[in-house]
Amino acid sequence: MSAHRARKRFGQNFLIAPDVIAAIIAAVAPLPGDRLVEIGPGLGALTGPLLARLDRLDVVEIDRDLIATLRGTFPPERLTIHEGDALKFDFAGLGAKLRVVGNLPYNISTPLLFHLAQYAAQVRDMHFMLQKEVVDRMVASPGGGEYGRLTVMLQYRFEIERLFPVPADAFDPAPKVDSAIVRMIPRPSDALVARDEEVFGRVVLAAFGQRRKMLRNTLGKLIAAADLAALGVAPTARAEELAVAEFVGIANFLAAQTNSALTGA
Repeated sequence: MSAHRARKRFGQNFLIAPDVIAAIIAAVAPLPGDRLVEIGPGLGALTGPLLARLDRLDVVEIDRDLIATLRGTFPPERLTIHEGDALKFDFAGLGAKLRVVGNLPYNISTPLLFHLAQYAAQVRDMHFMLQKEVVDRMVASPGGGEYGRLTVMLQYRFEIERLFPVPADAFDPAPKVDSAIVRMIPRPSDALVARDEEVFGRVVLAAFGQRRKMLRNTLGKLIAAADLAALGVAPTARAEELAVAEFVGIANFLAAQTNSALTGA
């Protein structure tokens, strides 16, 4: 183990379990010509095994000490290091059919997932280590407390599969939570039927803003209860009861209303 001390402000927990590392590499199944980027390579637990199968690898790392270690370990012609915050990184600049891998810092995992969703059109797949609770939310079905804004926004854009759990003792330092590996594959463009994704996002945000309240209250400023009923959505329902397609239906109704108002139709 390196003498590098994990930094709480960067949410660092370093993967050290060889069996877990091997299972992740097997799940990703990288091939030599793949365009793959690793978020938060840390001490290189995944970086080395990935490079053993790839021609080259991009990584995004914010910790300068870790960057120095990576530069001293891997040749620059095979490892391209992008120094900076993954939350601000332009993944589109790395090209198309991008494969994204990472042991994501738990303290920024939700905003980072939303950030990465913006690049879904350039992505082939993503494999992440995340807090088990976050993965539970990502794969949740309507009707439970785990189903929320993150669920709807990510399931609209990705097919999401929980692969396997990872115990806390697979890390140093060990986190206080269990983890899981998740696979995200962008849905085809013809499946993304929201007419205006900004409107869709506003509807989902408003609906879950006060999730214990009925939709006639949370969405009251956006759509009338009668219009919800006409769409087949009970105005007395709560956000967690609606499927992704129903949120899309509400958003498309609102987008059509806006478009009609603008065109005078």
